[in-house]
Amino acid sequence: MNYESTRGSMIKKTGAQAIVQGIAEDKGLYVPECIPALPSEIKDMVGKSYKEIAYEIIGAFFDDFTKEEMDYCINGAYDEKFTASDVVELKEAGGAHFLELYHGKTAAFKDMALSILPYLMTTSMKKEGVRDKVCILTATSGDTGKAALEGFADVEGTEIIVFYPTGGVSQVQERQMVSQEGANTHVFAIRGNFDDAQSGVKKIFNDDDFAAQLAAKGVKLSSANSINVGRLVPQVAYYVYSYVKLVERGVLECGQPMNVVVPTGNFGNILAAYYAKEMGVPINKFICASNDNKVLTDFINTGVYDIRPETRGFRCTNSPSMDILISSNLERLLYLLSGRDGQAVKEWMEKLDKEKVYEVSEPVCEALNGFFGGFSTENDTLSTISRMWAENGYLMDTHTAVAYKVYQDYLAQTGDKTPTVIASTASAYKFAESVASAIGIGSCEDGFAYVSALAETTGVAVPYGLRDLDKKPVLHTGVVDAAAMADAVMGALK
Repeated sequence: MNYESTRGSMIKKTGAQAIVQGIAEDKGLYVPECIPALPSEIKDMVGKSYKEIAYEIIGAFFDDFTKEEMDYCINGAYDEKFTASDVVELKEAGGAHFLELYHGKTAAFKDMALSILPYLMTTSMKKEGVRDKVCILTATSGDTGKAALEGFADVEGTEIIVFYPTGGVSQVQERQMVSQEGANTHVFAIRGNFDDAQSGVKKIFNDDDFAAQLAAKGVKLSSANSINVGRLVPQVAYYVYSYVKLVERGVLECGQPMNVVVPTGNFGNILAAYYAKEMGVPINKFICASNDNKVLTDFINTGVYDIRPETRGFRCTNSPSMDILISSNLERLLYLLSGRDGQAVKEWMEKLDKEKVYEVSEPVCEALNGFFGGFSTENDTLSTISRMWAENGYLMDTHTAVAYKVYQDYLAQTGDKTPTVIASTASAYKFAESVASAIGIGSCEDGFAYVSALAETTGVAVPYGLRDLDKKPVLHTGVVDAAAMADAVMGALK
């Protein structure tokens, strides 16, 4: 399996090469030259564990890894750091099946892919004979940063630098990042929003002079964001596993479809579901759930991607990990829906960069019919959490609530009773202030007090990675302007 760029470069890479490089030389994103078929029939996967299914799925994409190398990556990633009995949990509540992806060390779904990425990265470096130090450069809207820091902390041959928007993450998320230990970890708040951080990271990746300066220091850049195909591919296993479990439980018979709902900001998680369908998982509808920053909802419904300031303002919401206007992984979907037309994708991405708007072709619009786009306001999100807790005793975070609200809207509009899996992306305790408010807990002193109050009121256990977080010392205090991100990177690597 080789990998090619979404923007038309003819230079192909192996899986290991694509993982190490992160982004293609023409600034496109790496995609597999074909989506592999499921390596086993669904009926033959029934009864298998998450690790066993992940091994098959990830191995199908990265077939340049030997069995021993893939065993090393899977076993190292999905170990006792996950408290769920089978790494993840699939729970039924309110007429849907919630795939709880947050039972890892940082209490968010990013643990699932970012636990394995360091293993994939270091194995790839050895396979390719990379002697340079690899600097993992990442922008985060809250969860990717901590999971990446946790995964790469003190990993030999790497440095990791994370940028997050000051005031744009929850207090719990921020303390998770700024208290991170590890001699190779570096964390900076930027004055701006997530899109500023993400654009700044992309600008650094696209700066050939900067790359030459780093090369002179024996350093090369790579990414832990889902622009790195090594971060994206492990997510495909979520949806294969979900379907297998629904068959195993008798909810579905093999061949019957399921629907998938994903709270979406950067589009990687829902793109992984699309890859799962292309592999052979029967998925009927991809339900893309946005918050008030509903650029994806509007795009799915119109074919126009528009982030012009006069058209759309950026909103800071109670689901901050989705406060994103530039959804990087959409580029990968457009590449597939356009028939792998790299030139068209390049033109659309250049228009987005320069004009802040583009419109896709009619065939791509028609291909988007497999997606349903909806959004949830902040008030709707809170009321959804409240109702779910009162009626079902199920506690959701704000992002999962966005997904459930949009699913309810989809049901009301379509009447489609297809069994549905909702990606539950974070523990409620990551956003304790909003969740506590939703279920009627009064004002508390700070985000950490809300964690205690939420636990006392609900009896739901606080994830082990969030306990006593307020007592951890702040180790990273840097705050920079978006324009100074490259200087911060260079300074961190001295």
